Amino acid sequence: MHENATSRFTPIDRPIRAAFVGLGRIYDLNVRGYVDNNDVEVVALVDPSEERRAQRQADWPEARTFASIDELASSDLDIDAVEVLLPIALHEEGVTQCLDHHWHVNLQKPVANDLASAERMRAAARASGRQLRVMENYLFYEPLRKLKETIDSGELGSISGYHLKMVASGRGGWDVPGDTYQRQFEQAQRGRGILLFDDGWHKLSTAIWLFGPVKEVRAWVGTTEIVPGIEIDAPTTVLWEHVNGIRGVWDITLAVDMYLRSDYYTNDERWEVTGRRGFARVNRCTGRGIQQPSFEVYLDGETRAYHALDDDWASSFRDSGRHWLRWLREGEGPLWWGVEDAIEVLRFALSAYESSANGGVGVDPRSVD
Repeated sequence: MHENATSRFTPIDRPIRAAFVGLGRIYDLNVRGYVDNNDVEVVALVDPSEERRAQRQADWPEARTFASIDELASSDLDIDAVEVLLPIALHEEGVTQCLDHHWHVNLQKPVANDLASAERMRAAARASGRQLRVMENYLFYEPLRKLKETIDSGELGSISGYHLKMVASGRGGWDVPGDTYQRQFEQAQRGRGILLFDDGWHKLSTAIWLFGPVKEVRAWVGTTEIVPGIEIDAPTTVLWEHVNGIRGVWDITLAVDMYLRSDYYTNDERWEVTGRRGFARVNRCTGRGIQQPSFEVYLDGETRAYHALDDDWASSFRDSGRHWLRWLREGEGPLWWGVEDAIEVLRFALSAYESSANGGVGVDPRSVD
C-alpha cells in the first residue's frame, strides 16, 4: 500500500467544518459517519435540486444550502473538508474545484473513468497541499476485516487461492432514483459497466487490500440486454495473479428475476480464501442471501461460525466516514484509500477491460495508460 503524504498535513485541532456536495441516494449511507460524531460539524449542503436540499436540511437544520460549489465558495462559510458524492463523469471538475478552494476531499468511488483524469486530480491535490481520499467502505465491513485478520494470522496456512462470487438480482432492495440509473446507463455506454466497474470497484479494492499489488489480469466481459437498448455487463469472469503469486477469480452473474432480501442494493456477494490448512468465507455483504453467519472458518474438520459481527453493510459507511474525520483530526495511520491506492484499483479495472477486448490475454496493470 502507498504511504500518504502526511508530512505536509497539519491535523485540525477542532471539529471539522464539513460540506456535502451531492445529496442523492448514496448520501443516506455516507452521512452515517457524520451523525452523532463530535469530530465534525456539517455546515453546508450542496445540490442543484432544491427538493433534495430541503429534504437533507432536515438532518442538519443549522447547515446552509447551496445549488453549486461556486455558490458555496462565494459564501462567507469556512470549510475544512468536503464529502463529494457526484456522478463519476463530474468527479474531476468537482474535486478540482474543491481542492482549488483548499478543502480536503473525501470522494465517492470510482475515482475516475480513465487514468488521465485520475492523474489530474492527484496533481491538483499535490498542488493544493490538501488530502484527496477515495472512500472504500468495504475495507471497513466487519466480516471482511475478520477475513483479513484470519489471513494475516497465518492460521489458514499458506494461501492457495481465493474466489469472489457476485450475483446481481433484479428484485428486492431499496428504491433508487431514476436519474441514478440513467447515469449508470450512460456510464455503460462509455464502456464502464455497473457491475464490473462501479460495484466491482469494491471487489477489486478488497483483492489489493488482502493480497497486495496485481501483476497480471485476464477477463471476459459479457453483456445481457435487460430491456431494449440497455445492457448489463454480465456474465463476466475476471482472473488475476498478485505479485506474491496468489491467484484470484471473480465470477459475476446476473439473475434478473431473482428476489434478494436487502435493505440496500440487491447483490449477493461472497468471498472465500483457501489455505493449506483450511478456508475462511464471508457469506454476504450488501444483500442477505445465504442465511448463515456472515463469517465462517473451516479448520481441522471443524467449522467456526461468527454470529455477533456487525454485518449491516451501512455500518461500513459509518466506520469509513469516522476513520476519515478522525484522520483529519489526528493525521495518523493509513488513509484507506489515498488517491495513489485508488489509482492502483483503477489500473486493475482497466486491465480487465483491455484483456477482454483482446480475447482474454494477460495484461499487466502497470502497462495500462
